[in-house]
Amino acid sequence: MKRILSLLLFTVALFLSNPDVNGQKKLDKQTVADLQTTPNYAFVLTTERHFKGVLSMYDLLLENGVQIDNYEIVVKGMVVKQLTKESELEQFFQKYKGKVKVSVCSVAMEKLGVEAESLFDGLDITPTASVRMLQLQAKGYNTLTY
Repeated sequence: MKRILSLLLFTVALFLSNPDVNGQKKLDKQTVADLQTTPNYAFVLTTERHFKGVLSMYDLLLENGVQIDNYEIVVKGMVVKQLTKESELEQFFQKYKGKVKVSVCSVAMEKLGVEAESLFDGLDITPTASVRMLQLQAKGYNTLTY
């Protein structure tokens, strides 16, 4: 069952991986019913495009009546450099602040020379993206990796 939910969520994410795509906006009743069984979602990603896409998927799920208890994005890789104060992503994220949790990999921050003070408000720092995703999976979250 968990595998089916992950596949279903992957299919939805595939359609939304680019926020400019005019893809499916209405989810069928069975998809919504299936997604209602586990209202916790986590994504690990490395690009700005996927960051925006996963936030847009949050809107799609809510618009279709999917209950969301927890929605977390775990960020690693080069996109970490774009999560700084006064960036385009800070402005884009404002709508989701307090609704979507974003965890930033401290290993990526260290490798890319990004200081905690330079990150915009509303972000959490996690020791490693991989361990955070394992933790969320252990808690029963639906997870996807981009």
